[in-house]
Amino acid sequence: MEKLNIRVLKLKEDAILPEKAHEDDAGYDLFAREAVVIPASESRLVPTGIALGLPPLTEAQIRPRSGLALKNQITLLNTPGTIDAGYRGEIGVIMINHGKQAFEVTKGMKIAQMVIGRVWPAQLTLVEGLEDTERGGGGFGSTGTGSTAAGSAGIGSSAASPTKE
Repeated sequence: MEKLNIRVLKLKEDAILPEKAHEDDAGYDLFAREAVVIPASESRLVPTGIALGLPPLTEAQIRPRSGLALKNQITLLNTPGTIDAGYRGEIGVIMINHGKQAFEVTKGMKIAQMVIGRVWPAQLTLVEGLEDTERGGGGFGSTGTGSTAAGSAGIGSSAASPTKE
């Protein structure tokens, strides 16, 4: 399979280039360029020291690391963060500490994952209405929390549907 060429610029000599732990991983690990302390219930911008040269019609999504979330209650705000193809500035990662004590991001720590994706050209068209679907306008927990296969719509589900006039 042909690989997409993503240009990476080190803005600081000590920056670590993104890397995959395994060849078939979806995401590249991003590394902290400097140590940052994130107090409990607060967020901080953590620099990576790199910039990207993404081809047209691509994006980089910045996503949390599951291990940091599970073990330390550290995740990302604005997730996934989108890096547009035209952006050439430093990649910064907005980290938040949901824990009860301060968390120290150390220099060189893996802090996020970067997944490269395609962006489809689209045209938005104003219409007078949309076709009906089985789901309709249901969202925000409308399918419940239990298995519908077990005969339960689940807690928090609603049998009510929007009325049409």
